[in-house]
Amino acid sequence: MKPEVFPTIYELLVAQAGTAPDDEAVLAPGRDPLTYDGLYRQAQGGVAWLRNWGIGRNDRVAVVLPDGPEMAVAFLSIASGATFAPLNPAYRASEYEFYLSDLKPKVLILAEAEGAKSPAAGVARGLGIPLARLAALADGPAGLFTLTGGEGMRAASQESAVQPDDVALVLHTSGTTGRSKIVPLTHRNLCSSAGNIARTLQLTRHDRSLSVMPMFHIHPLISSILSSLASGGSVVCPAGGFHAPSVMEWLDTFGPTWYSSAPAIHQLILARALESPQAAARSSLRFIRSGAAVLPEEVRIGLENAFNVPVLESYGLTEAQQIAHNPLPPGLRKPGSVGPAAGPEAAIMAEGGDALLAAGEIGEIVVRGANVIPGYADNPEANARAYQNGWFRTGDQGYVDADGYFYITGRLKELINRGGEKFAPQEVDNVLLEHLAVAQAVAFSMPDAVLGENVAAAVVLRDSTVTELELRRFVAMRLAHFKVPRRIVMVDAIPRTPTGKVQRGGLGEKLGLLAGSREAASESRPFVGPRSAVEKTLVTIWGEVLNVPAVGVHQSFLDLGGDSILAARLLARVRQVWDVEVSLFDLFERPTVAGLAEQIEQTARSGGRLRGIIRADSDEREELDL
Repeated sequence: MKPEVFPTIYELLVAQAGTAPDDEAVLAPGRDPLTYDGLYRQAQGGVAWLRNWGIGRNDRVAVVLPDGPEMAVAFLSIASGATFAPLNPAYRASEYEFYLSDLKPKVLILAEAEGAKSPAAGVARGLGIPLARLAALADGPAGLFTLTGGEGMRAASQESAVQPDDVALVLHTSGTTGRSKIVPLTHRNLCSSAGNIARTLQLTRHDRSLSVMPMFHIHPLISSILSSLASGGSVVCPAGGFHAPSVMEWLDTFGPTWYSSAPAIHQLILARALESPQAAARSSLRFIRSGAAVLPEEVRIGLENAFNVPVLESYGLTEAQQIAHNPLPPGLRKPGSVGPAAGPEAAIMAEGGDALLAAGEIGEIVVRGANVIPGYADNPEANARAYQNGWFRTGDQGYVDADGYFYITGRLKELINRGGEKFAPQEVDNVLLEHLAVAQAVAFSMPDAVLGENVAAAVVLRDSTVTELELRRFVAMRLAHFKVPRRIVMVDAIPRTPTGKVQRGGLGEKLGLLAGSREAASESRPFVGPRSAVEKTLVTIWGEVLNVPAVGVHQSFLDLGGDSILAARLLARVRQVWDVEVSLFDLFERPTVAGLAEQIEQTARSGGRLRGIIRADSDEREELDL
């Protein structure tokens, strides 16, 4: 029997409680299970509290709670009568100041045990937002709670039940301007997404999911919790959220049949599975779902080998929770693809938005359907950009193959525009990952005074002996010169969001690359003309070879349009004038007039050859393709 798409979350709870009141709905370690009847009654009680405080449909209720069964049940209860607005418990006061001011909630709910310690409490008082306290019933089933507080709130008039187009959930998402946008998700949106996920995964009342993602994010609320309940199944919500050392015990104790996560948590689970192969082999999992970011191929293969189940890559947004999804066996799964459209309509739109593209053509992924939000809240400019001819523009670049499977090639706002040459940073990621010494790689743009943007990358190494220069040469032999990172920094871990996503924007600043680096400093200097006879001759040679009217001594050969052919011409002229041999390796390492002049002058003073010089008749001649 296919899971039903319910019109609202409240009606979903009513229906499941009426069909199977004693079936388990929410579980947690050390607690009795909460049945569907208990869940429905808790939701009724939650709505009654809201109404007594004067909170009705579409009124926003901000919530700061730790992960666990109470957070899951609070979502279902509050969304059954108002608008649930979860906030990250790890925010600082300044962040709460922004989000609470932006949301303008009618009340802020905090955990009774921890709420007094949260900076959100003081911020809310300063903004005049009433506070309420949620207390878990420690001796009761998982997820049951009481609400107290709300002092000073007016009494409610009678309010009708929530409707499909009422807003059930609001979240913030980043915008291209740097200011977050409010994403209002209606009951129709959420129930449609949950139904799409349940159908794609063929969920039944016998399935049980393990919730491992932070619950202030949409991924666990819809992909794990609501989709499980839409199918009549159950969900395990450990108190305190994901805890890597406990994951194998949870698999043994609760026997979940699946879980959904972002790559960062997949990697932690894989590490535990490799430590306990027998526990992994006896798990009850029948599949693993992955979303929120690209899953590294080695992690996918590792999970499939450890648990002997398929790993299904999916694609969705906060604004449209599921767009595409790889199918369960015997359906065709394509590694690297996020699968065919799985619920809504999806297509590839041309750059101007005037046409949809054919299979194999790269453009912007667009989507339309019941799971897509009707628009951002109070943001007409963002809405004008986001919707075109009835389609929601995802901002993701990609293509669809002849079988209808979607492939994501990058974020349009993350495309690097280096002097007019536009390309996706994932191209650089993929090449770096081909190097045996590289475990993880993320390329990103850096400001450039001349070109607008330049390329940098962060890598996590398997072999710490490899150098930045070796990696740059490796990329240079495989990609066009303008895609070669000007800086590669080795890090212990790639900075990620709590949901495992890499935010390329601002990565250079986070890694300390925007100041102090040799190249960053040289590129930010003002134009400097030649200061010596050698530099004057080199400036003339560079201008003739590169066909540019003026060359500064700190400008990079590559940045001025140099490539391997032009480099060979330039070095031949250097050999003619000074009777010295300079390799492409040397030019790549010090690609400025000032750097090359210093090498030539040092050679003249010492009377010897430069380090790395390769004679024209040498068998070691460098073949580096810049």
